[in-house]
Amino acid sequence: MSLAPLPPRIAGLEPTLPSSWYTSERIFALEKERIFCREWVCVAREEELAAPGAWRVLDVLGESLIVARNRGGALRAFYNVCRHRGTRLCRDPQAPPPAAPLPGGVAGGRITCPYHQWTYDFDGQLVSAPHLSSEPGFDRSQFSLYPVAVECWGGFVFVHLSPAQAPPLAAQLGGIPERTQRYPLAQLRIGATLRYSVAANWKVLCENYNECYHCGGVHPELCAVVPAFRERGGADLDWARGVPHRPGAYTFTASGTTRRRPFPTLDADERVRHKGELAYPNLFLSLACDHAAVFILEPRAPAHTDIVCHFLFEPYELARGDFDPRDATEFWDLVNRQDWAICEAVQQGLSARVHAHGYYAPMEDFNLDIRRYVRERIGEAADPA
Repeated sequence: MSLAPLPPRIAGLEPTLPSSWYTSERIFALEKERIFCREWVCVAREEELAAPGAWRVLDVLGESLIVARNRGGALRAFYNVCRHRGTRLCRDPQAPPPAAPLPGGVAGGRITCPYHQWTYDFDGQLVSAPHLSSEPGFDRSQFSLYPVAVECWGGFVFVHLSPAQAPPLAAQLGGIPERTQRYPLAQLRIGATLRYSVAANWKVLCENYNECYHCGGVHPELCAVVPAFRERGGADLDWARGVPHRPGAYTFTASGTTRRRPFPTLDADERVRHKGELAYPNLFLSLACDHAAVFILEPRAPAHTDIVCHFLFEPYELARGDFDPRDATEFWDLVNRQDWAICEAVQQGLSARVHAHGYYAPMEDFNLDIRRYVRERIGEAADPA
C-alpha cells in the first residue's frame, strides 16, 4: 500500500505531519507497534547496570522489561512476565507498593515469580518450577523468559522488543558513531541527572530539537553564548563541523567557559564548537568539549513524554575533589525548561479543531527527516485525515 499524499506546499513551505498524529491515541498505538516495538530504543547507560547481578525494571510504552547483567558480565533483557500464568515477575522499586506484600522478586541472580515461585536465571532460563520436576514430559527449556534484544554503543543501552526481526544496532545508528568518534562517549560517566515530565508528544520534542528557528525568541541566554543559533533564524548551521560559540566561549555554560578540561581526543574544531545528534527514535546527544548532555525520551501517552537528562563527564574530572557540574547543569536546566514550555504550547495548539497541519520554514528542513521517518513506518496504516 502506498503512502497517502501530503498536503501541497504553500508559499514554498513544506507541510508537517497531520495535527491528529500528535494527539490521537490510535496513532500513538501505531507508533508503539511500528516504531518502538520494531526499532532499537535507548533505555539506559551501561554504568547503571555495571556489575554482574545488576538489574532494572524498565517501561517502554507500557511494555515492562527486565534488563540484567548476568554472571558472565553480559547484558540480557526479557519481558517482565512469567511463562507460567503471565504474572508480572518484578516490581519497579520506584513504583507504589502493592496492596499486600508479595513473595518472589530478584535475589542472588535469580528471578522468582511471586505467584507460583517459578524461578529464572539472568539468562532467562527456567531453573525451578515447584512440584513439576518429576512430571513426565515437563521440559524446563521450553519455558524460558520471552527475550528482548539488547546491544550497546557509546555507553548507551538499547533494546529491541522484536528480537527475531532486529537488525544490527549499527544499521539504525547510521553515521552517528563516525561523526562522534572523537568524543569518548563510552568512557564518560554520569555526573548529574535531571528528570522532566512534559505535556507534549514525543515528535513535538524531536522537531523542536531539530531546529533553531525558535532559538532567538525562546533561548536568549543560549543565543548569548552561541549567536549562530539566532542568526538568519538559525539557518545554514554547520552541524557536521560543529556550531561556533561567541569569541572566547567554547562550552554550554552561562559564561561559555569552564574549569573542566576538554576531552583530549577532540580535534581543534570540536574543542570550540558544539555538535548535536538525534538517534531515532528517542535519544538526543548534545556534545560540548567537556561534557555531553544526553536526553532519553520515554513516551507515555500522545501528549505526555518523560525525559531523563544525563550529564556525562570524564572520570578524570569526576575524581577531582572540586568537581562541580552546576555550571553546565544549571544552564542546561534553564534551556531545557524553555524548550519544554514552548513544546507544551505547541501541543496545546495542535488540538485546535481548525489546525489540520502546520508548515516547516526552510530553516527547519531537518524536520523533513522526522516527517519521512514517521510516515514510512506508520503512514500506510494511518488515516491521513
